[in-house]
Amino acid sequence: MFFHEYPIDEIFDFIGETGLDAIEFWPETPDFWLRGQPLPDLHSCLRNHPELSHNTVHTPILDLNPCSINPGVANLSLHHAVDSLRLAEAINATVFTFHPGRRTAKRVPSAADYVRFDHLIERMGCESRMSTVRVAIENMEVSVNSLLCTPDGVRELLDKEQWLFFTLDVSHAMGVSLDEVIRYIDLCHDRLVNIHLSRSNGRSMHLPVEGNPDIVTVLHALREYGYEGNLTLELEDRNFDHEYSSEEKCLLLMRELAFMKENIL
Repeated sequence: MFFHEYPIDEIFDFIGETGLDAIEFWPETPDFWLRGQPLPDLHSCLRNHPELSHNTVHTPILDLNPCSINPGVANLSLHHAVDSLRLAEAINATVFTFHPGRRTAKRVPSAADYVRFDHLIERMGCESRMSTVRVAIENMEVSVNSLLCTPDGVRELLDKEQWLFFTLDVSHAMGVSLDEVIRYIDLCHDRLVNIHLSRSNGRSMHLPVEGNPDIVTVLHALREYGYEGNLTLELEDRNFDHEYSSEEKCLLLMRELAFMKENIL
């Protein structure tokens, strides 16, 4: 979402300029999504940027919910998840991240919601066994209708589904506390393959990490466990104090990269 409004070739150019070595590609990027997801264009971007060699793909989520009470929405959401996993394989991505869905109503999930969740996991498990891409589920922020938002819940799921990996969203967990982030790492480090790295200030999520002591603690914890997977900056520019130009965004990413290197290498 950080470069949401730009054509995909410009997005890849921007990332290439920053010194980062990977991109988490969202098929819902409007320039790609609304043109029918032209895979040759995406392959062209990758060929033009060989330095981006550890790329990941994120499942479509906008207007979608694989555990929706509406069968049409649930089926369409699952269809897009499967298609995007196949896209991840087509571009030799290292990881595919999907969301666990949520109860449609803002109420505590019911047994019927967990039946839909089990169907999602079963389908993604079948697809993962036919794929070379590691398939990872992401923890959600704590909310009344969330289906997967605790370290114990993620660990229980990982123990049950041996094919499944884990994408830790630091900001989602930090909305509870720093200790919650560390508990996710302690419990699930053996299956961690991707980190969505950003901070939370209690009101807003997905904020820049440079200079933040809590993020230093998180990076040091990852280093202690020998984490070698992706560190994916997930930044929400709508939370910034003004509308950033592409140049400002690139400079911010460069500073974020320097901070990450300083604290995890």
